[in-house]
Amino acid sequence: MKELVEVIAKALVDCPDEVVVTETENEKAIVLELRVAQSDMGKVIGKQGRIAKAIRSVVKAAASKEEKKVIVEIMQ
Repeated sequence: MKELVEVIAKALVDCPDEVVVTETENEKAIVLELRVAQSDMGKVIGKQGRIAKAIRSVVKAAASKEEKKVIVEIMQ
């Protein structure tokens, strides 16, 4: 999951070197924290959060094989 989010984010931003994805796992969920450069926040979130919602949908579909919930958080 981590690699999937990283590939998608790097394709969207101007500074792909500053994309960092951190994966934390507990009993019920996997939390993926996506950090990008301040100037790229708008590109990752999109108008009215559409791109962020699309990223979450793709990750949710990819995670449907596993029994765990996957949460994608976009941070600065």
